[in-house]
Amino acid sequence: MDERFTELLARFLKFANGKPITEDSDLRALGLDSMQSIELLFAIEDTFGVMLPDDEMGDTTFATAGNLWRAIAAELPGETGAVA
Repeated sequence: MDERFTELLARFLKFANGKPITEDSDLRALGLDSMQSIELLFAIEDTFGVMLPDDEMGDTTFATAGNLWRAIAAELPGETGAVA
């Protein structure tokens, strides 16, 4: 996962308390609610210059940090969506 992504994501996770964010991090358990998901989506679009497709807006995408990163990475030019 990109360092910019984990730093951005951490700002929206009220229960992360400085814990490392891994691809398996449960975003809901770390405090991401539906309103924050929308704000996070706008921040992702601004930071990475991508728009996530409507079919990526479901609970599965926002379930874990890895799922969300794969959705972002798939929209980045030259990316494969792999979690690094």
